[in-house]
Amino acid sequence: MTKSSAPGKIILFGEHAVVYGRPALAVPVTQVHADVDVVDASRSGIWINAPDVNLHAELNTLPSDHPIASVIHNFLFISRIASFPNLEINISSTIPVASGLGSGAAVTVALTRALSSHLKYEITDEEVNAFTYEIEKLHHGTPSGIDNTVITYAKPVYFIKRPPSPSRRGDGDEVETFRVGKPFTIVIGDTGISAPTKESVSDVRRSWLKDKDKVTEISFTARRAIEQGHWRMLGELMNENHKLLQEMTVSSPELDKLVSAAYEAGALGAKLSGGGRGGNMIALVELDSAEAVSQSLIEAGARSTIITQVTSCDHPFCMDRKTQHSHQNSFSKQEHQMDFGQRSAVWKQRHHFIFSLE
Repeated sequence: MTKSSAPGKIILFGEHAVVYGRPALAVPVTQVHADVDVVDASRSGIWINAPDVNLHAELNTLPSDHPIASVIHNFLFISRIASFPNLEINISSTIPVASGLGSGAAVTVALTRALSSHLKYEITDEEVNAFTYEIEKLHHGTPSGIDNTVITYAKPVYFIKRPPSPSRRGDGDEVETFRVGKPFTIVIGDTGISAPTKESVSDVRRSWLKDKDKVTEISFTARRAIEQGHWRMLGELMNENHKLLQEMTVSSPELDKLVSAAYEAGALGAKLSGGGRGGNMIALVELDSAEAVSQSLIEAGARSTIITQVTSCDHPFCMDRKTQHSHQNSFSKQEHQMDFGQRSAVWKQRHHFIFSLE
């Protein structure tokens, strides 16, 4: 049996600014995860069991654009397996679906790594990242690239979305992982209200010009605070960012209530996360006060909470990856100097993906 896991993700800063080419920060949520195990099957075919979504089927009975089927078909294609193996694939996840926590990307990363290990097809982190990004494009059109990168590397990500340019190959986006100076703890509170992202983005456009420099400076300073372990500064930046998002009209009474409850319970800072007007909020807390803040959020109306600690890459997701993927990185020195969009284009060209799935 071969097993693999991948964490969720949450956006800390820049959730609306990223649309305008300004930086966004996101971190892994290791308290929740997607888990995949692959075993050789005694019956013919590739059998998929995903009880969380009530899926029990053989691969070829699923439509080619099915989220899980598309991962398997494309992986088998690029790995050039001579004949399809007989497999049992079991998939489970504790990441809430459609909650802004990257559930789809986490399943793809975990499934890709489990298949590569079981079938002894070596694949680097960069290749897992590029592969997952292409799968995300199948189902989300123009994803930012944040989900797949945070989840692949299980590290904080600093992301800037760039428009395509004839002078640059790929999508042109800038995605950087960076280290955490000291571990810090986040409590995520779910309002239970779906976030109308399209409407929020439209309304932000009208007030963006006034606050764009402030929002940019907050994201830049927040990265430095995380790298240096200055948590009180990070908390203050969260509070300041939430006030700006309120002025941009993307908060809501429910989010504001949870943010206030977290602060009153001892959080160092709190803000909405994601599209706003629903969805999640986050609170930066001392580890020993995390449970108290979580309980306060429940009492203030949160449907659920998640407590997660953000660290450098030394948790099980990374340790498993180091064990399973200790081979040399297959990217050349020139490719390492490319941005993410360029590397993705090289990977796609090199392996002739069948992502059209017609």
